[in-house]
Amino acid sequence: MVKIRARAPLRVSYAGGGTDVPPYPGLKGGVVLSSTIQNYAYCSIASRTDGMVTVSREDQDVSTGPGRLGQLETSGEVEFVQAVAKRFQVDEGFDANLRYDAVPGAGLGSSSALCVALIGAFREWRGTSMTDYDIANLAYDVERNDVGIPGGLQDQYASTFGGFNLIEFKKEANIVNPLRIKRETLNELEYSSLLCFTGTTRRSGGILQRQIESYENKELKVMDALERMKELTLQMKDSLLTGNLTEFAGLLNSEWETKKALDSAISNDEIDKLLQAARRNGAIGGKLLGAGGGGFLFLYCEPGKRVHVEKEVEHLGGKAFPVRFDLEGLQTWRSPK
Repeated sequence: MVKIRARAPLRVSYAGGGTDVPPYPGLKGGVVLSSTIQNYAYCSIASRTDGMVTVSREDQDVSTGPGRLGQLETSGEVEFVQAVAKRFQVDEGFDANLRYDAVPGAGLGSSSALCVALIGAFREWRGTSMTDYDIANLAYDVERNDVGIPGGLQDQYASTFGGFNLIEFKKEANIVNPLRIKRETLNELEYSSLLCFTGTTRRSGGILQRQIESYENKELKVMDALERMKELTLQMKDSLLTGNLTEFAGLLNSEWETKKALDSAISNDEIDKLLQAARRNGAIGGKLLGAGGGGFLFLYCEPGKRVHVEKEVEHLGGKAFPVRFDLEGLQTWRSPK
């Protein structure tokens, strides 16, 4: 029995998140700067001969099934498996084993990465020809429409393509522009950056729905913030390409202050306290990732101060992790028999 495996990286969104949430990009055009990191969503698929299906979460040691695909309890990751299998017109049994390197709801695009990994595994299993754009588009359609999880357009493209990208979202097309950042700049960015888990996850649907309603109601504060975020995204792209990481850090702060104008629930007292403490101890740039309300902070620290920042945020109940960049995107392979 051959097992098909796939992994899709999680992502860090530095600027522009929110401008990728429909209907805004189709009307005004959105742009996001992001990179993928060496934390992944994994999927393994093994065929069965009895027509039954099981769906397991290796990281939580839980399993659903065996049962007919359409009769499995539709909750959590099972819905993703059902939706992707239906798209590939799978009518035979299989075991799907899933695993995350970070919990969903943490602002790193975990659910989108899982969807991309599932599509990658089923594509390999069924021998379907698909481009990276095909995969990203299908992942968006499955997650947003089939499963019904609200969100923007960026996560599926980031996870599929991998690396550092400036992603443009337009009415006629979404375009991924890979950035050729110097290796020394990437090394320095890894050396001085931290991911800090705030201790809570969030459900972003309410924040995103209010943002959509604010835009549709033409609330000037929100419209101005979205336009300003696009400007900051392009400036941040330039700072990375020129290796000016001090400027990059300052733009992170500006982007965060601008993003908070989209909805009052994006930040809270606990998040503000962690960011302020990090800055007092050497973080010269930082923001919350994802839609807001919880999850991970991204922090860029003054050279030599990363350890001080790490100790302080952990003293306040956060959990700090190093940043390692993924430059490959979606990967699929067949495990040895």
